[in-house]
Amino acid sequence: MRIPKHIGIIPDGNRRWAVEKGMGKEKGYQEGISPGMELYRICKEMGVEELTFYGFTVDNTKRPSVQREAFSQACVDAVEELAKEDAELLVLGNGESAMFPEELKPYTVRRTFGKGGMKINFLVNYSWEWDFCYHRGAIGPELRTAEVSRIDLVIRWGGRRRLSGFLPVQTVYADMYVLEDYWPDFKPEHVEEAVAWYSGQDVTLGG
Repeated sequence: MRIPKHIGIIPDGNRRWAVEKGMGKEKGYQEGISPGMELYRICKEMGVEELTFYGFTVDNTKRPSVQREAFSQACVDAVEELAKEDAELLVLGNGESAMFPEELKPYTVRRTFGKGGMKINFLVNYSWEWDFCYHRGAIGPELRTAEVSRIDLVIRWGGRRRLSGFLPVQTVYADMYVLEDYWPDFKPEHVEEAVAWYSGQDVTLGG
């Protein structure tokens, strides 16, 4: 089976999951941490070299404060859990904004934890405008996520069939696999099915 070198993860559906369980929308975010750790271990076992998680976007910060605080804390907790593993960890996003968690600022330079190995990128308070240094209709001279490699496969939970601004340069040739299940309902088979599907695709990169 052909294993993608770099997988992008869009862990969607937390709020819808919480509502269906009779909870407040904000209760769904913490439920995404355990699935993320399980996914990391599965991908490491498969030999995936790089993994990028979509934490929250600048647009997400427009949500009610109780939700905003909940997803921000969930991202902090997730990064701190990943820092206990063997990984080379980097958090990317607008760190100059008040919406960027102070606890994550030490991770905005790639750091090696444990034995290192897999590169893990975690997008927090991210937007394509920030990435492209976009200002007043003009794109700046650099890409702020330039050290993140091209993504081979994007897996999105929650049934939405869009990238939602997720790393537009790195996903330019990515295959996209969509799961109807919500992210808190993660199962190992989700990744196995997505990688098996990817393995059957004719990847030509335009050639």
